[in-house]
Amino acid sequence: MALIALGVTGGVGAYKAVEVCRGLQKRGHDVVAVMTRAATRFVGPITFEAITRRPVITSQWKPGANADIEHIAIGDQIALLLVAPCTANVIGKFANGIADDFLTSLYLATRAPVLIAPAMNTNMLGHEAVQRNLQTLAARGVRFVEPGEGYLACGWIGKGRLAEPDEVVAAAERMLKPRDSVLRGRRVVVAAGPTYEDIDAVRYVGNRSSGRMGFALAAAAHARGANVTLVAGPTAIEPPTADTIVRVRSAAEMHAAVMRASEHADVVIMAAAVADYTPVQAAAEKIAKSEAPMTLTLQRTSDILADLGRSATRRANPPVLVGFAAETGDLIAKAREKRARKNADLIVANDVSEPGAGFDVPTNAVTIVGPEGEQTLPLQSKARIAEAILDRVEALVQSRAPAPARA
Repeated sequence: MALIALGVTGGVGAYKAVEVCRGLQKRGHDVVAVMTRAATRFVGPITFEAITRRPVITSQWKPGANADIEHIAIGDQIALLLVAPCTANVIGKFANGIADDFLTSLYLATRAPVLIAPAMNTNMLGHEAVQRNLQTLAARGVRFVEPGEGYLACGWIGKGRLAEPDEVVAAAERMLKPRDSVLRGRRVVVAAGPTYEDIDAVRYVGNRSSGRMGFALAAAAHARGANVTLVAGPTAIEPPTADTIVRVRSAAEMHAAVMRASEHADVVIMAAAVADYTPVQAAAEKIAKSEAPMTLTLQRTSDILADLGRSATRRANPPVLVGFAAETGDLIAKAREKRARKNADLIVANDVSEPGAGFDVPTNAVTIVGPEGEQTLPLQSKARIAEAILDRVEALVQSRAPAPARA
């Protein structure tokens, strides 16, 4: 398939690079590993040598290496330079043209596309210097795999850990094989995250949705060339690149934003965890604590998916409509019933009581219920789940109408 240079730099996430290497090989690619001196303190070169069956490049001063000016030769041969993990130090060197080892020399010498998976401490990632370097690289066409959130090696909790190996591999595949997706030029609306229903000036009714599943869908649709509008509830994670991002807080705000955005959409994906109930009247000020019990009266919120389904019946060219069903039992039956009742094309159902699936985790396991039956996807990253969902969406879009005119 393709020869990929896998750069491994000195971070604790270097151990994940072994799985990245395996994942690339499973996709049929040949891999040559390039390790910085610091990376060898975390993973031994012999590990990559055993997996790739190629010598691992750890120095540009190895005897004989200059006979073919190796970084130039490899730079000409590779189809992709992938660096995972990529530390703040190496990002800074790339951005400023510093070539003091084999990997940084290779970056300057190659004309192959470059994909970087940053990994570092949260404060380092947010530092102005690192952000400026990332922006410099992005302006040059370097692509990135966003770091994940969670426990870091330093003991902190936050953004900065290396993305999961299958996410890195999927991103590499997209760069190597840009697909002519039927979503290119289509208008796709994705709703993601929770809604917060205010009780008073301090308290609210909410849920544990992080927005990761919806964000993964928006990112995947954008990568396929769609014009993406992302309607996002309050989340702690950064949204992906989208053509339009609309921030909302309440179910009412999300209803208004989604209905407005969907008027001319080709696809609408309701991945948001919208509150079913909201307080009848939110107090303008904080409700004082007392010894007496507190009664909170709730009323139903507008059903966005059902309203989308009803409006679709009035359109000559209705959008492909995808809903989600987070359940704790009797998954398939409930999803089938929801799909019929709300006039949705697909329902993506998951059991949130299962470990590793559902809210506020980077993985999911779902069953896609559609007009041609069910497709069960085992536990995997939400990025891969998103790709599988969009494959089903593409098939439905293609069956309905010709592709839009392109400039």
